Amino acid sequence: MPQVLQTQHLGFSPEQLAALSAPLDRANVRQREQGRSRVSYLEGWQVIAEANRIFGFDGWQRQTIAVRCVAQAERTIGRDQKPGWGVTYTARVRITVTAGGLTPLLREGTGAGHGIDVDLGQAHESAIKEAETDAMKRALMTFGNPFGLALYDKAQRQVSSAAGQGDGAQRPPVIRPAAGAPSSAAAPPAQAHPQVTASTPAPSAPVDPGQVPLDAQTIQHLHSSLRTLPRPLLESLTSAFRKRFQVPDEAVTIADRINQKCHHDWIEAFLVQHQPGAD
Repeated sequence: MPQVLQTQHLGFSPEQLAALSAPLDRANVRQREQGRSRVSYLEGWQVIAEANRIFGFDGWQRQTIAVRCVAQAERTIGRDQKPGWGVTYTARVRITVTAGGLTPLLREGTGAGHGIDVDLGQAHESAIKEAETDAMKRALMTFGNPFGLALYDKAQRQVSSAAGQGDGAQRPPVIRPAAGAPSSAAAPPAQAHPQVTASTPAPSAPVDPGQVPLDAQTIQHLHSSLRTLPRPLLESLTSAFRKRFQVPDEAVTIADRINQKCHHDWIEAFLVQHQPGAD
């Protein structure tokens, strides 16, 4: 009973809690030279993919709340000693995560980015992007191992080679709770359905092509694509999807509802109709 109450209080589903506390897959960890040592890190796209998988592409938001150029100076670049520029930015990013029907969770992180280029504009662009990505990763890191928390332990005891995902392989989305819905950990066991015996075979019905399940890679690709949409277009699509497929109002996200070919085809058609310049 205490475990059930804790799950409901946190607002995350048991599947989300399990994903957040699972060891980090070593196949997703990268290394780079920093001074005289090697530093382990996660790439920005990997962190975003994990957030989409665990929270849902419409279950979290990223907001850059501060960006500042702290250094800009001329310097030489490379072995040829070409004249160029070195630029450094700092950024602060706020992450908002929807957890069941509770008040959204807010986390912030501060990061830095460095840009070196013969073109001053390119140096600024590289530094800004790196600073924002670094700040985002530091904010998401507070949610658990999948976002790099395990790498802050020098012994890396929560980094496992047994996860078996391998080089960013796509994993299925995590089941998320509906707003106000009781945790599945507290749900009573489902009643067993009577088995169909060989003497009374169930009639076979034709399969509707639109109801063919989507594979995990296609779902993940859809989630990633939708995350890049402008906020007004994403909100319009979400509202229309809820109406078209009768998603209950208490459902916090539509991410886990996108699981059939008809959903994929409808989203594709919606985006074509709402492209700039479309009739």
